[in-house]
Amino acid sequence: MPPAALAAALEAAAGPESRYEGADTGALVGIVRQWAAIESWAAAGLLAALRAMTREDGEGSPLLRRRGDLPDGWNDSLNYEIAAALAMGPVSAGNLAGLAWTLGTRLPGTGRLLADGTLTKAKAKLIAATFEPLDEGEAARAEALILPELAGKTYFQVERLAWRAALAVAPDVAERRRSKAERERARVTVFREESGAVGLSGRDLPAAQALSGHASVLARAGEYAASGAFPGQTLSSLQALAYLHLLNGVTAQDAIAFAGAAAAEPPDGTGQEEDAGERSRRETDSGGDAPADTKGHGGDQGTDGDDGADPSGDDSGPGGSHGPGGPEASPSTRPVLPEVTVPLATLQRRAERPGDNRLLGPLDPAMTRDLAAAAAQSPRSRWEVTIVDDRGYAVGHGIARAGRSRRQEPQPPGPASRALPAWVNITVTETLLCQLAAQAAQPRSGAPPGDWEFAPQTIRDGYGTWTLTLPSGRELTVRFDIVPTHACDHRYRVNAYTPSDRLRRLIQVRDHECTFPTCARPARESDFEHAVPYDKGGQTDACNAGARSRRCHRVKQTPGWTLTQPKPGWHQWTTPTGRTYLQEPWRYTA
Repeated sequence: MPPAALAAALEAAAGPESRYEGADTGALVGIVRQWAAIESWAAAGLLAALRAMTREDGEGSPLLRRRGDLPDGWNDSLNYEIAAALAMGPVSAGNLAGLAWTLGTRLPGTGRLLADGTLTKAKAKLIAATFEPLDEGEAARAEALILPELAGKTYFQVERLAWRAALAVAPDVAERRRSKAERERARVTVFREESGAVGLSGRDLPAAQALSGHASVLARAGEYAASGAFPGQTLSSLQALAYLHLLNGVTAQDAIAFAGAAAAEPPDGTGQEEDAGERSRRETDSGGDAPADTKGHGGDQGTDGDDGADPSGDDSGPGGSHGPGGPEASPSTRPVLPEVTVPLATLQRRAERPGDNRLLGPLDPAMTRDLAAAAAQSPRSRWEVTIVDDRGYAVGHGIARAGRSRRQEPQPPGPASRALPAWVNITVTETLLCQLAAQAAQPRSGAPPGDWEFAPQTIRDGYGTWTLTLPSGRELTVRFDIVPTHACDHRYRVNAYTPSDRLRRLIQVRDHECTFPTCARPARESDFEHAVPYDKGGQTDACNAGARSRRCHRVKQTPGWTLTQPKPGWHQWTTPTGRTYLQEPWRYTA
């Protein structure tokens, strides 16, 4: 049915006062999806009309040069014409016209997905902005990489796909753009929030220092939560308070002492609220399959950015503020370390593949190497190695533990020598691992190992034990466990409700995030959850386990929801209306 006719049919089905009398939940879900498709179709129609307004020379190109990224630009009069018609500022009008031009000529496939309802306008705009630094050929190749993957993706999943594609076709574009921004645009801004409060933001900052500063804020907030001196405060509000205290030189001891005095218990003992530290510990306790009402609260799902709200909800995007560490750790004991994923091939300059960070998203190869080098300078950094197959699925994992250290000359001053305490996950393909094992079997020249050398010690069972050499000369030992992704041999089964530490870790590595398709809560901060409940015969095994955020865990336990695992790592959710959604294991870049 044509979209206009579909809109008319939906309007008729809505009935008086849009009450949709007689429509059950299943039908209403379908109606919601159709209205969303119509909204995208209408946005595409608006952009098509704007695009037509730029074609005033008979050749489909604008008249006068106004934007460097367009063939000829257009007269500023057109921007004001659009601004007046749509009651928006001239700059916003120009940006909207630019989006119209881009989706019609530069990224036509994205424009078609907007028109057929696959993408929202916000997601199409995000793709256009991410691909803006690319030339015409690079943009076309990047678009071709992501078009088959976009259906059903959230705003942040689209962002991650777009950045990975941009880095795949032009690994150095982001580096050039970032270097210029750090030189010319680094700034601190003060602005009024929609709520009437004030925002304070540092922009275009060096990545290692920004991540280190953010970790300092989380660590201070963890001290505040554990102290119990801030009753009624959420972790987010404690992080904001910690941010201001660090900027203004207020020590943690002074802040806690002052807050404790202000929140002293009334003489009659009434009105005492729950201790903030105790509440945070209760909320972060790891749960299994206990009834939902015995658990704490999970983070909000957030927004996909389509409605203009801040797209940084705890579960839906990279703005979540919790550091690594198991879900059972309290803020005061959880190590506050930024997590960085780095391909070994990128570190060894065998390839230019992107890394990843929860807060920053995909990292271009140069930034990936800089952050890894900065982490190697910190004795607080933690290291692990994940082996992936040809599809990016984790098949092996090991924690890097301290070994011996060789003497090495001090590194020269520069960004790479600034220590960044971080949790670094080095990814390596099975193919490269075999190549390294073969190289190690050849006679050595006697020269010392180079930076980021990865060499086998013993290979007896599975992937064996390896040695990782950091640029500082420090050597770490990695013993690999098999990650149960494609087949479950039950080697890690536990005959009890609570999983072993190893099983929990391997499930977190395999899933990486909560296994509900639109939730991005890190697996380290999610529950280890049985698909078939333990008290109903479900095994504590990789075949029956997955990472679930506390909120998704509780929804899964409500009537009408079912979750099955066709094979280890593949999680099939069925909603109360009978719709099914399949989430595959996480795909790492290596």
